[in-house]
Amino acid sequence: MGDKSGISKKRKMEITVDDKEHYLMAIALLTAKRSPDPDMGVGACIADADGNVVGIGYNRHPYGCEGLSWDKKEKHKYVCHAELNAILNKNSVDVKGCSIYVTLLPCNECAKIIIQSRIKEVVYLNEKMKEKRHIESRDLVFNMFKAADVRYRKLEIKDKIEIILELENKYI
Repeated sequence: MGDKSGISKKRKMEITVDDKEHYLMAIALLTAKRSPDPDMGVGACIADADGNVVGIGYNRHPYGCEGLSWDKKEKHKYVCHAELNAILNKNSVDVKGCSIYVTLLPCNECAKIIIQSRIKEVVYLNEKMKEKRHIESRDLVFNMFKAADVRYRKLEIKDKIEIILELENKYI
């Protein structure tokens, strides 16, 4: 809709090229909301070099096993991590050379899957490594990524990532 001068107004929420990484991380964050994990939902978004989304995933039990335990000590035996699900859920595009945006630094098992799928960059939001076994896993992850020449870095948020879903009158 234009104003009286005939010049159209820009939408309030336009995502620019500069915001591409925040946009992709926002998709990972929104995808994490689908996780049934009562402690921590993790989301992942795979994007090609142009920033097109080619796969998303969140942590969950395997299909058909939804009734298994989410107890903190038991769930790790069953859960499929967000990175694995994003790779398995990819559309028909190959993920070779893509970047993966994850809300949590991948574990060493997911690092192997990322490397084997030929993803070349890992951008994570949080490192949440407190327990000794997690710190050891982080070191393994970084060592594998370095050896395989996979770039990795924590995304520095400029201000905040805010997801506001508003329906304009034309959609309702």
